Amino acid sequence: MFKHILTVCVGNICRSPTAACLLHQQLAGRGITVSSAGLGALVGKPMDATAHAVLAEHGYEWQDHRARQLEPQHLHNADLVLVMEHKHSHTLLDMVPEVRGKVFLLGKWLDNTEIPDPYRQSDAMYHHVYQLIQQATDSWLKKLG
Repeated sequence: MFKHILTVCVGNICRSPTAACLLHQQLAGRGITVSSAGLGALVGKPMDATAHAVLAEHGYEWQDHRARQLEPQHLHNADLVLVMEHKHSHTLLDMVPEVRGKVFLLGKWLDNTEIPDPYRQSDAMYHHVYQLIQQATDSWLKKLG
């Protein structure tokens, strides 16, 4: 059983907090914690304004988020680590090889779909990325029981 899920992207201001928010809401009451971190985090920064606005459009609020840098201990503490791109997996496994069995693409159940980075792109891209993250988190929920 998974007790702690960690989502990872680069800056920890768009994709991983969006995924963490959706998983947190969808898994509420199951005793599962969800957090996020970034490989090159914009430490202390709030969620990107456009990413947060898209979340809000869908009825979610993640106001208290502050970006944090991924540390090896975060990987050790997580039961499941969900990354946005294949290269993120490789970076994590270079950093902490022993976590190999718990690092997966968020889009694993969607034919290993990668989630592109919408940062500083169009609003349409943010909406597209949100839809991908929503589909991916929904597909993980089916596997998490």
